[in-house]
Amino acid sequence: MKGISGFYYVYVAGTGIYECKAKGAFRKDGIKPLIGDQVEITETQDSEIELTGNVDHILPRKNVLIRPAVANIDMALVIFAAAKPEPNFNLLDRFLCMMEFQKVPVTICFNKCDLISEEEKERLRQIYKASGYPILFTSTKTGESMEALKACLRGKTTTVAGPSGVGKSSIINCLQSHLHMETGDISAKIERGKNTTRHSQIVPIMEDSFIMDTPGFSSMDVPGMEKEDLWKCYPEFLPFEPYCRFQGCSHVNEPDCGVKEALSDGKISKIRYENYVLIYQEMKNLRKY
Repeated sequence: MKGISGFYYVYVAGTGIYECKAKGAFRKDGIKPLIGDQVEITETQDSEIELTGNVDHILPRKNVLIRPAVANIDMALVIFAAAKPEPNFNLLDRFLCMMEFQKVPVTICFNKCDLISEEEKERLRQIYKASGYPILFTSTKTGESMEALKACLRGKTTTVAGPSGVGKSSIINCLQSHLHMETGDISAKIERGKNTTRHSQIVPIMEDSFIMDTPGFSSMDVPGMEKEDLWKCYPEFLPFEPYCRFQGCSHVNEPDCGVKEALSDGKISKIRYENYVLIYQEMKNLRKY
């Protein structure tokens, strides 16, 4: 559920949270438990702490995110405010690219939707329609689409991304409002220690449903990602790439580009394409050290 200062907090269904140390062999092998790992532990006795143990084995991971370092993610929920503050589409597209590159399914959530009109909702929908991402419009103030959000998260471990001020904490609090006592105790125990906002942690929201609150989404710095990979992180570009005249087309300056033709035909959002060019140029100009 959380790792801090060499301690790993492991949730065991029906028992609670164990405060664990990882066995030394992990360090020797150059690995360590990650938030989201399924592990095997051995109970130990500690007179001061009720539940303690050692992490003996890390079970096979279905995926690993590089930044932040977390494992076994089913989905990313990218949360932006629909208004106050206005959505920063460039930052939103960066989050989407990071998740695409790491092959994590994404749902886009525009919160504070009580502050915008139906026309504005439709405008936001159209920007991302061709990309195929599910979009939810939520309001913690009115409760709009909160049940739909719960249904979307049910049975999954979901990592949350988004800037400050968009209502992430309000949404997580809303999702936790009907927790059973056991999961409430879990939430309290993993808050132990200072500076918890600097560490990823899992928050239980329903039975078999968890939100991963992580501070690690702040830049486009994804190890292994090159500018040539960027267009593949825009799902709406993929059907039009075969119509490009040049192999390895960057979809920026080349003539007879299938992606740019799709843009001219209104099949690709102008906002999405302009953000692609900005991010591409930024990656191109980035000095390699």
